[in-house]
Amino acid sequence: MASSSKAPSSRRSVFDAVHIRSEFSAAGISAHFIPLIWKYVLQNPRCSDLDGVPSLPAAAYALLRQKFRPTTSTLTAAADSKDRTTTKLLICLQNGESVEAVVMRYDTRLGKYDGKPRPGGVRSTLCVSSQVGCKMGCRFCATGTMGFKSNLSSGEIVEQLVHASRYSQIRNVVFMGMGEPMNNYNALVEAIGVFTGSPFQLSPKRITVSTVGIIHGINKFNGDLPKVNLAVSLHAPDQDIRCQIMPAARAFPLGKLMNALQSYQNESKQTIFIEYIMLDGVNDQEEHAHQLGKLLETFKAVRHYHITAFLSLLPCSSSFLLVTSLYQMSNTNFAVVNF
Repeated sequence: MASSSKAPSSRRSVFDAVHIRSEFSAAGISAHFIPLIWKYVLQNPRCSDLDGVPSLPAAAYALLRQKFRPTTSTLTAAADSKDRTTTKLLICLQNGESVEAVVMRYDTRLGKYDGKPRPGGVRSTLCVSSQVGCKMGCRFCATGTMGFKSNLSSGEIVEQLVHASRYSQIRNVVFMGMGEPMNNYNALVEAIGVFTGSPFQLSPKRITVSTVGIIHGINKFNGDLPKVNLAVSLHAPDQDIRCQIMPAARAFPLGKLMNALQSYQNESKQTIFIEYIMLDGVNDQEEHAHQLGKLLETFKAVRHYHITAFLSLLPCSSSFLLVTSLYQMSNTNFAVVNF
């Protein structure tokens, strides 16, 4: 069984939703106070205790002091990109390990939609981690060199949003940081349940979960997380290349993966996002483009003019490649245009 980040102390994150609801229920305290506690921490991210939460019953304060902490993780560093559109957060967990979360800002006024200026101003997306390390071992991913260390609790996932909210108002959340979200499925579902409720109130349509293709997770995704976006790290149009660059693909044959995605789409009527990192001479040739097109053409339109598979070509940055890797990034301009 996978380990999770547990504190030496018995005090849990107040954002561990299942645990705090269970404790409140056992103590005869109404669960409707819980969103008020979360709102207080969100508005006071540096608070060291929960005594300042207004209007709680006395029993709730006593329980919170005994069993919960406002946050169990600590923001230890924040680094801005030169253009200040990106902020990388280093977060230390209660077990001493660290994970990264990234705030990405987009000024939508600089783009156009349907030929017209986009409404609104700067919008921010938060990329969160779900594990310390990862056992998928993708050859082009730095996290793959760490191996798997531990799962994050649902509270530790939510706390990344709490820390990020100090820097920007977050509109979208993507599970594309450290770890394979489907390998920490229960915490994933619990965290998204908190994200979409009070006080965060994120729309499920603004949350995206990226997976290498964990079939049993995909099979239950729509039932547990309706309207949440599913992204699949495909990265190759055939099984042999996938296994070469993504060893975990051996457990999830491409044919079975595509069948699972088709079943998911038939049930959910959702667009599926396909991610494809381009590696020089490995998966970026014309033949690979034809194979990829053939692979994806089986996705039927849910309704006329509805795009049901969205392909994102990702020219691989050198920062994604392992120092010892045999892979090189594609020549960006040539490869993308010709793909």
